[in-house]
Amino acid sequence: MEIDFNKNSDGLVPAIIQDAKTKNVLMLGYMDQEAYDKTITLKKVTFFSRSKNRLWTKGEESGNFLHLIDIKVDCDKDTLLVSVKPEGPTCHTGTDTCWNDKNVQKYGFLTELEEVIRNRKENQDNEKSYVASLFKKGINKVAQKVGEEAVEVVIEAKDDNEELFLNESADLLFHYLILLQAKGYKLNDIVNVLQSRS
Repeated sequence: MEIDFNKNSDGLVPAIIQDAKTKNVLMLGYMDQEAYDKTITLKKVTFFSRSKNRLWTKGEESGNFLHLIDIKVDCDKDTLLVSVKPEGPTCHTGTDTCWNDKNVQKYGFLTELEEVIRNRKENQDNEKSYVASLFKKGINKVAQKVGEEAVEVVIEAKDDNEELFLNESADLLFHYLILLQAKGYKLNDIVNVLQSRS
């Protein structure tokens, strides 16, 4: 891998630290050639600390190491993307990231939808909410809806109407997310099972 450590007068390149599993950005540090070499050798992320003016392996004092998974260099060869498996919180303040975000797996819109469903579950008095009314009817009704939607997906899969197939598939996924919440689980629990099988 060719890295242009000489592009800046200080010989440092930015190193963006990303959780290999969640893909969340955890922190930003700087590496020189020596820090990069030590990172490769130790398999623990090592930076050049500008404040300490020395090499610094993340976790050397706290034990919250960043275990190296992979390193990529950008198109200009002057910025690194470092994939890691974090051991404990990343930030010195004790938070998961240096932006005070939780380092949890997110699935874009599906995570937002899960949050809406969770909110409806907790606020079942909302008479206008279809989801809240479904939770009120209990687990049997929720499970029945998933079964109904699954049958409708199978029926539409046999036909050539793509729009109906996609709409029924969306209904199935939506009701499945409701069922997961009704059972006390989230999409991430299912992803973990699938990953354990690979």
